[in-house]
Amino acid sequence: MIMEATAKNNPYLLHIETTTKVCSVALSHGANLLAFKEEHAAQFTHSENLHLFIESVVKEASITFKDLNGVSISEGPGSYTGLRIGVSAAKGVCYALKIPLISISTLKGMALRFKQAHPQINSGVLKPMLDARRMEVFTCSFDLDLQKKGEVEAEVIDPAKYAAAETEYWFGDGAEKFSSYTIADIEVVEGIYPSAKFQLEEALAKFQKNDFEDVAYFVPFYLKDFIATKAKNPLTASRIGKKAHP
Repeated sequence: MIMEATAKNNPYLLHIETTTKVCSVALSHGANLLAFKEEHAAQFTHSENLHLFIESVVKEASITFKDLNGVSISEGPGSYTGLRIGVSAAKGVCYALKIPLISISTLKGMALRFKQAHPQINSGVLKPMLDARRMEVFTCSFDLDLQKKGEVEAEVIDPAKYAAAETEYWFGDGAEKFSSYTIADIEVVEGIYPSAKFQLEEALAKFQKNDFEDVAYFVPFYLKDFIATKAKNPLTASRIGKKAHP
């Protein structure tokens, strides 16, 4: 019973973030961050790096995989490819170790990261944005207590028409598309991205409340259907799905 209570209050949790081109993994014990590995790349490197990062943080924390009590995964919205890779890895660890899966709001995690980076801000609306191509972003507004002020949506931003009721802080790779525009009552803040180390607080709270996902049926929050792009080279397109011959 003592060991069970200790695990409940101070679990070893693995945290995975793959919703953007940032590949990020963290490991915590209770509220304490033990190890962290992250890469910001121009292209997606998740398939090459994610499992290596997971092994790295476990080794750095001086524990074994059998010590893990749960896995948290950034649920989206975000990149279809990134989400699929991250969730598959998280499920694999949960299945193998028979431990619970915890889903974490990607946008809320970004809002928490913004608050910690800018503690001097005491009024306004936080609007994390993830790039959804062209002038569209995945976004949701939060107050300074990190309470949602609306639903998560795919929003097309027209800087010429956008009007804010109060000061808004935009951040994330979606917001940076608008850094060259001047929009009344809008401040675009650079350098805020999803990161596994900002899942710790919510993941611990959910673990202690047994707020877990069904490992078999959990799917990430894609928000939009995946749209495959056509190959530009007709010869390449004609070979897709065909077996190569010597």
